[in-house]
Amino acid sequence: MVSVQGNLLSSPMARFPALPRPTLLTVIAALVAAAIALPVLVVLQNIFVPAETGTAGTWRHLVQTVLGDYVLNSLLLMAGVAFGVIFGGVATAWITTMCRFPGRRVFEWALLLPMAMPAYVMAYAYTDLLQFSGPVQMALREWAGWSAGQYRFPDVRSLGGAVVMFALVLYPYVYLLARAAFLEQSDSMLEMARVSGYSPWGTFLHVALPLARPGIVAGTSLALMETLADFGTVSYFGVQTFTTGIYRAWFSLGDHTAAAQLSAALLGFVFLILLIERITRARAGFYTSSQRKQLRNVYQLRGGWVPLAVVFCAIPVVFGFLLPAGVMLHMALTAGDAQFGARYVQLTFNTVTLAALTAILAVVLALAVGYAARSRSIVVRIANRIAGLGYAVPGAVIAVGVLIPITRLDHAIGAMVESFGGANPGLLLTGGIAALVYAYLVRFFAVALQSVDAGLSKITPNMDSAARSLGLGPVATLARVHAPLLWRSALTAGLLVFVDVMKELPATFVMRPFNFDTLAVQAYTLASDERLTEASTAALTIVAVGLIPLIVLSRMMLGSQQKSKNS
Repeated sequence: MVSVQGNLLSSPMARFPALPRPTLLTVIAALVAAAIALPVLVVLQNIFVPAETGTAGTWRHLVQTVLGDYVLNSLLLMAGVAFGVIFGGVATAWITTMCRFPGRRVFEWALLLPMAMPAYVMAYAYTDLLQFSGPVQMALREWAGWSAGQYRFPDVRSLGGAVVMFALVLYPYVYLLARAAFLEQSDSMLEMARVSGYSPWGTFLHVALPLARPGIVAGTSLALMETLADFGTVSYFGVQTFTTGIYRAWFSLGDHTAAAQLSAALLGFVFLILLIERITRARAGFYTSSQRKQLRNVYQLRGGWVPLAVVFCAIPVVFGFLLPAGVMLHMALTAGDAQFGARYVQLTFNTVTLAALTAILAVVLALAVGYAARSRSIVVRIANRIAGLGYAVPGAVIAVGVLIPITRLDHAIGAMVESFGGANPGLLLTGGIAALVYAYLVRFFAVALQSVDAGLSKITPNMDSAARSLGLGPVATLARVHAPLLWRSALTAGLLVFVDVMKELPATFVMRPFNFDTLAVQAYTLASDERLTEASTAALTIVAVGLIPLIVLSRMMLGSQQKSKNS
């Protein structure tokens, strides 16, 4: 009997409940990972392509003219945005978490509103507001009696303007993660800092800030990756970055190899950001052992500190959402009913179709891949890591990486059909929306997978074992047991992917079929032609749809805070 117990104790099955081995789902996970890795591999393999005559000429032209600007502007943009999002996100997170003042509960969720505003939409709004013929300069000239040439006004369409646009839109990434870190810090640790003689500023600087460093770095990394991935803002402002260079090489110079090599250089920036984030997180050895509870050691603001806190929290909300949204709404209302005609309906239908189709596919695949990870297979574990990297890859890079192999496949299919005596079917994949949906899935699958994984982590593995003992296979277990429990996570995942696709511009601009536009492309095209009033309707629709996940996220935040108060 003793030897039997010893064998049982040494058996892995005695320590872990038996989990199914989902063979079909493992294959799906591997295929999804391969599909997401393909565009990146295509881009990277072009680094080693021998320099042909055209490509060598393209690179010689780029090096002699704009390549230095691409590198310098990208670095300056990253530095400026990093400073802006850290300053704005950390300060507002600390104030709304550790200070009590009138309006704090409103600012807790209102500070998320700029996330609904794409950077390129904000760029259109502030250009209309601050340009020479805009209301601000006209009012300034009328008030001061100046005429053209008698004063200097900062040009919003510049590198500095782009930094401000990105900082206003992207600081909520840092705000969310820094606020979560502040909320979970030990109340006793903050009290100990007070007893030790630290002032509120000293407590923040020497205790709270080091504890929140991993979250701050992660949020900043997300903001910088979004900055590098942007095309609409930098292109509209005339700022030369790697993203604009990719489009120039692809469309203006017609050199796909050079575009892929520029994409590989852009990937280098992204991998550098990820590497810095991983090193910083690995070195962060700050821990808290207390359970999450409502913080008691907060600062009750009085006197002049109250309006100062209100103004500080109101600035990013006003300038990051309310003012640009108001400008776009005013332009949309003055544009007339023509903006809501058949063209607008068709654009909305195209956009919603792409977003809905991508969201459904992303959720279905995320459920399969996420559930396959419960088998503890090393293949699935690696596949999950690869599948989660898609969100870090800019849309321009994905577009280049998808178009090159898909175009070759289209031509191969056409040649094969012709070889059998049939008529060439044309571009079956790139001529429709299939390749575009594939690019969206590569770009945003990580968003769906993260939401589904969060829901699956709350389901005990014992349920898998129980379903298996009742004779259910992996697919049946997922469909009949897990899916009903995951509907909230699946809905959240689908909603986030839907809104991300609605806002996506770089991949859509490159890969959309002929005579097939979306709201994002329409807004960018009209704004580039200086037809901001006509672009306002499409831009405002994108912003309105972007508010939906923020409402869901705000409810989740308030719900979690209510639970922490009751615990």
